Amino acid sequence: MTSMKSVMPDRSFDFIYLASQSPRRRQLLEQLGVRYELLLPGADEDAESLEAALPGEWPEAYVARVTEAKLDAALTRLAQRGLPAAPVLCSDTTVAVDHLILGKPVDAEDAFRTLSLLSGRRHRVITAVVVGASSGSGSPRSAALNVSEVDFAPVSAETLRRYVASGEPFGKAGSYAIQSQAAAWISQISGSYSGIMGLPLFETAQLLQQWGWKI
Repeated sequence: MTSMKSVMPDRSFDFIYLASQSPRRRQLLEQLGVRYELLLPGADEDAESLEAALPGEWPEAYVARVTEAKLDAALTRLAQRGLPAAPVLCSDTTVAVDHLILGKPVDAEDAFRTLSLLSGRRHRVITAVVVGASSGSGSPRSAALNVSEVDFAPVSAETLRRYVASGEPFGKAGSYAIQSQAAAWISQISGSYSGIMGLPLFETAQLLQQWGWKI
């Protein structure tokens, strides 16, 4: 499932800034053949605070809000550093069971609890993408939200403990990566494989085309 919104930019660009530390998102952008430069938070920025959920916030609304907030922070960063103008791409992913947001684990026990919850059931992987820039007309931006569904087979506690001990869950929404050994537990996917990785390529290509890209 995908939703999109856009405000058309007033010019096209030959590269973008990627405001993400995820190596998976870099890999996926490279798969599209997109030229990019990294625009990462400085040591003085509290990037993690942007990912705090609001009380009662639904997962889809949470991901969309956080991604927009990341773009606002990145555009401020771009202006402060005096870098050449270009669009900025931000993305955020979370895993959800019903209304419950399953973000990055804080420790090994948190990772184990999350994976135990996912074992033997279906969950949603929600990824938002937004491309924006500062201009004389304000802050034009284009956004998309991809929702995929993933079915996990039942997984033993021993197997989950080994996975947690490998270190793979850390830094991952839902405590797993689809391109890791956790793929052996996935019985069915409905949606976007690249979206589950962290950047839905179809939606990203659609957004970039609005900024003059030839995909």
